[in-house]
Amino acid sequence: MSGIDTYQGAHVALIGAEFVDFDPVTETITMRFHAPDSFITPRGGVQGGLVAGFLDEAMGWAHVHATKGEEAPLNLEISMTLLSLIPPGPLLGKGRVVRRGRRVIFLEAELFSLDGKPLARATSTAIPTPKPSA
Repeated sequence: MSGIDTYQGAHVALIGAEFVDFDPVTETITMRFHAPDSFITPRGGVQGGLVAGFLDEAMGWAHVHATKGEEAPLNLEISMTLLSLIPPGPLLGKGRVVRRGRRVIFLEAELFSLDGKPLARATSTAIPTPKPSA
């Protein structure tokens, strides 16, 4: 399964998501994000709900890649912590599968500046579902 070919939907372009790498051993995906100007608040950072979208994207694609494209997670709960004002980008996101069961999946993601400063973290509890077709 090639990285960029798996990314479908207008939301991927909207949030400036780009596949970088997937490590099948640790089930960790690395993605790059670049927020468009419309995502930036008067404070100069990315709006919080949109940051959650970056983290959700990284967590979701970690599971999709870990299941070789067979499944996609359906979130039951997402918890996010903002550690700093999130600059427009470019940003690096890392999502990983913490634990995958038949009925529930635990996922996590982190968002970093390019110099490695942690900016935000999220966890998700989700259920595995067949990956929807395009």
